[in-house]
This record gives sequence, C-alpha cells and structure tokens, in this order.
Amino acid sequence: MKNAPDADFLIFDLGNVIIDLDYNRAFDLIKSEVPAIHHSKVDVFYLTDFHKAYEKGEIDSPTFRDAVRTYFGQLWDDQKVDELWNSILGKIPQKRLDLIAKLKDKYQLAVLSNTNAIHIDAVYEMLKTDHQMDRFEPLFDRIFYSHEMGLAKPSVEIYESMLTELGTTADRVIFFDDLDANVKGAASIGINAIQVTGPNVIFDFFGHV
Repeated sequence: MKNAPDADFLIFDLGNVIIDLDYNRAFDLIKSEVPAIHHSKVDVFYLTDFHKAYEKGEIDSPTFRDAVRTYFGQLWDDQKVDELWNSILGKIPQKRLDLIAKLKDKYQLAVLSNTNAIHIDAVYEMLKTDHQMDRFEPLFDRIFYSHEMGLAKPSVEIYESMLTELGTTADRVIFFDDLDANVKGAASIGINAIQVTGPNVIFDFFGHV
C-alpha cells in the first residue's frame, strides 16, 4: 500500500466515490418527459426544499413522490417517479468493491452518504443483481445515511454525530467525498477530507492495493 495513513476509520461517500452518478442523464431524461416550460425546473430540482427534506428523512417516499408530481405538473405513477429519480444512478464498479475489501483488512470502514430510501432500495437491488450482495454491511463496519440520521452534509452536525457514533475523534478519520462543500464541511472540524475528483483518486491515494 503506497499510502498507509495512521487512522482509525476510513469514511466513504457513495455517489461518485463508490457508485457512479450521471446528473446529465437524469436531467435529460426528465426534460424528455416534461414540457419545455418546465425545463428550467429540472436544473434546480436538487435545490428544492422537498428534495432537501427527503434527503434528511423529514418526509417519506409517498410524500416525496407527490411533491415531484406537483413540481413538474405531471400525473406520473410511483414507478415512473422512481425510474426518473433513480436515473442518476450508474454502476458500482467491481474494482471499487475489491479495494474496499482489501482496505477492510487494515482499517475500520464506514459510509457517510446524503441519500434517500428510493435511491438506497435501487442501490441494494444493483448490489444483488451485479455483485450478489444484499447490502453494504459485509464491506463496511458502519453505515450512515442522511435520511436515517435526520442530518445532511455539509452541516457540521452530521460529522460530529458520526464521530460520536464511531467513538473516535476527527484527527483519527479520513473522509472521501466528491463534493467540495462536503469536504470543506468535514475539514472544518479537523477531519482529513479528500475530494474525489475522478475515478482514480481513491486508487491513487492507496497505491492500487
């Protein structure tokens, strides 16, 4: 291992760290389903209050689906809403899971992800279909999902809550996330935070163990 840092926990975001995401594909698909007058709404979809509330578990999936239908003025059934919502999800490359499995021999590992019930159900289905795994628990010691915690990155509170649950301190954690704001949020309380700006970042960090 090229870089074997002194840490108690390695913490990984899911989107664009473990799971590929494609925002443009999702936006283009939604735009193909709504009148042009609503296309501007697509671009700010992830900034809506109801999306932020869903991400923190403040509303349930049926309420979120109703909010999506209202927002776009459509009568989509639940399956259609989920299909559009999940179109952002790409694949989970096997080599990333292999890296996590190797790191587990030397470190305690955790996930910290801003996510929601609809996405996680789809991700677990992908894990089962593509990798014969039911959930992430075989690979990670702890799983922290925003919608279960009632908190979301980049708020300081979510990092502090995670550290408390892990029973460790900020200086004993290395955190990998694709978004600059989330990296800065973690770094603000002393966590060693690494921004994942491309598919090879985590492999380069650990020297392709």
